[in-house]
Amino acid sequence: MQRLQFEAAWKKALSSQDRNIIEHIFNETKDHCDSPVVFSPIREAINHKKDLLVTVLVHNFTDYPLTFENTRLVYSNEQEVLAEYEFTLPALLIPPHVSTPWTLIFPTDSYTAASSLWNGHVEIRK
Repeated sequence: MQRLQFEAAWKKALSSQDRNIIEHIFNETKDHCDSPVVFSPIREAINHKKDLLVTVLVHNFTDYPLTFENTRLVYSNEQEVLAEYEFTLPALLIPPHVSTPWTLIFPTDSYTAASSLWNGHVEIRK
């Protein structure tokens, strides 16, 4: 059975409104285990450095811990790849059958300005 877990820093900083949004997304997506790892979108933004921030709920539906070391992630919509970057995230270790929110930071040179950067989805590219 899938569980929702927040990283310690998220527990401290998360507003009750954002927690409710994440819990709602978790309840709607926790049974969608079509793939071993699923990224459910929460929100997108551009920060002051013009990096693309994509906040997702990462579902680890596997029986083993999920880590991100030299892992290529792609953010795309139905028509095109919007961003692609190789992530090493030592602080992100997701136990088996756990879902946790995380913000992926795609640096400015890893994404293209598109007519719509929003409403995309993230997936692992091998």
